[in-house]
Amino acid sequence: MRVLIVEDEVYLAKAIRSGLGHEAIAADITHDGASALEAISVSAYDALILDRDLPVVHGDEVCRRVVADYPAVRVLMLTAARGLDHTVSGLRLGADDYLVKPFEFPELVARLRALARRTVDARPPVLERAGIRLDPFRREVTRDGVDVRLSRKEFAVLEQLLLADGGVVSAEMLLEKAWDERADPFTNTIRVTVSNLRRRLGVPWVIQTVPGSGYKIDEVLA
Repeated sequence: MRVLIVEDEVYLAKAIRSGLGHEAIAADITHDGASALEAISVSAYDALILDRDLPVVHGDEVCRRVVADYPAVRVLMLTAARGLDHTVSGLRLGADDYLVKPFEFPELVARLRALARRTVDARPPVLERAGIRLDPFRREVTRDGVDVRLSRKEFAVLEQLLLADGGVVSAEMLLEKAWDERADPFTNTIRVTVSNLRRRLGVPWVIQTVPGSGYKIDEVLA
């Protein structure tokens, strides 16, 4: 899952990104509305954590444009403005959810995960294939009932492979969804991460490499 944090409080934005990283959620940061709109136009984000009172382009206008032009992106409005009227007005703009500062971080993560399930092609709460079971809310993975310990990046890659439901996921897509904008597109980190993930899941190998295309998890283990 990849998220864009639009927050003009630099420290808070960095704290949110750091916390999301520990939850295997890749996140980028912008500090004004104009930069947010530019970032969304070039990267495939699953969700937007949007501060309402932004410089350059107000958060309300960002929300309107995202809802109109990028319907697959879920908007979680994050603001210090309290009261029912503020919440209702934010939701009327098209935001999918509304969270008031200060907030508890586990609630933010839970709301993001819930929003991810409400994509155009709704995803199930728990992903399962080929004996693998991944619970994104609890950040738990099992294979044939046995717990599997994964790093944050391994978890994020496995989540994308399971979401493909047997389809091939390219290295470029894994980089887009499991890493943030600071990742080097020419690094071999994806190949290394997939290799480590394959070993952690154990034999028989469940992740198949499709030459020239990417990776997939097939029901028929090889």
